[in-house]
Amino acid sequence: FVESEDFVLEYEDNGVGISKEHIAHIFDPFFTTNRKKGGSGLGLNIVYNIVTGKLKGKIVCDSEIGSGTKFAIRVPLDNKNDQA
Repeated sequence: FVESEDFVLEYEDNGVGISKEHIAHIFDPFFTTNRKKGGSGLGLNIVYNIVTGKLKGKIVCDSEIGSGTKFAIRVPLDNKNDQA
């Protein structure tokens, strides 16, 4: 949806949630709780870098154990990225 001068994308699930201990690190490179299952810990770091770097936006995550997780991505509509 569009809010003010921003495009806002929200994603929400009803999964197990993310602990407060882990949520502080989810955008860190190589942070994963699934290394034994093949997780590299780069997925959310790549998303964070695209949203904040290339798109000049913001991404936030709100989660609670047992209540699922919600991500909100906010990108300015008048984004003047270098197209080089």
